[in-house]
Amino acid sequence: MNTTPALMISSIAEVKAQMLSSLCGNDFDEAHDFDGLFSQALLSQIPDMKNVTVGVLSSLIKPVATQTSLHTGRNIALADPESAYRMMTLINNKDVLYKAQFFELSRMGDEVARMQQAGQHLGDVKMDADDIKAGLQDFTSQYNNWVSSFEPDMQGNGLLAGTQAAQLSRYELEQSVRYRFNGVSEGLHGLADLGITVLPGGKLALDDAKLDGMLSSNPKGAVATVHEFGTNFAKAAELLNADNNFIPNQLDNLDRAIHYIDQNHAAWQVEFGTGAVAKPAGQVAQALAAYNRTTRI
Repeated sequence: MNTTPALMISSIAEVKAQMLSSLCGNDFDEAHDFDGLFSQALLSQIPDMKNVTVGVLSSLIKPVATQTSLHTGRNIALADPESAYRMMTLINNKDVLYKAQFFELSRMGDEVARMQQAGQHLGDVKMDADDIKAGLQDFTSQYNNWVSSFEPDMQGNGLLAGTQAAQLSRYELEQSVRYRFNGVSEGLHGLADLGITVLPGGKLALDDAKLDGMLSSNPKGAVATVHEFGTNFAKAAELLNADNNFIPNQLDNLDRAIHYIDQNHAAWQVEFGTGAVAKPAGQVAQALAAYNRTTRI
């Protein structure tokens, strides 16, 4: 294959764009630097360059900073400035997105911790019908507020729609509510027998009449069911926030990606041009502003 400077520069831009998009994946190893991974990927993509050292490669393609057009965001010294422009535009947008996602997922972690406390309260609730009813009403209200708070983020195009940690958090807590073996030793089948159902969309509904009937006919079973549910729900919520689990792992990945971009962004702009400036709107803009406020504290 005939390797030209234009091919080399275009390949560099394409490979770096692909590598950056994988920064937040679980397979990213912080023990290896991004430029090292990028060099390996590039050399494997262009067979004729396998005997070219990274130092020689850098000297061949290093553009002159003064040849960057600030007006267009493109480095006109490059043989293929458009590929580099697209890559830097992607980086600019990813930088904004990762910061917004970091703030929202952090907020979700805090709210999951509050739901853990709500579950613990039910696990410790007194063996009194009025306390049981008040506890379930309060739990239902807190749970629904939690669902509502993140509902926009979880939609198809929402900020956390593609974030596995957020999706699994919602799923695991909902499954805890649906679990039908709490209270089985006392003849009940979970919160459903106490009048709590999961509505389409994920919110809870409490049938007071059904709950009153069960508290009257089987108070011991009702208390046992609530205690078991509260304890198990709290454990599920705690696990989501536990070290090396869903939420902390994703936050760590996002944080590493954010800091890597921050440390290298200026050098990339010199090498490839500035790209198009990110213009966040809606959920992304709000979460980004909140992220910037918290990181300045």
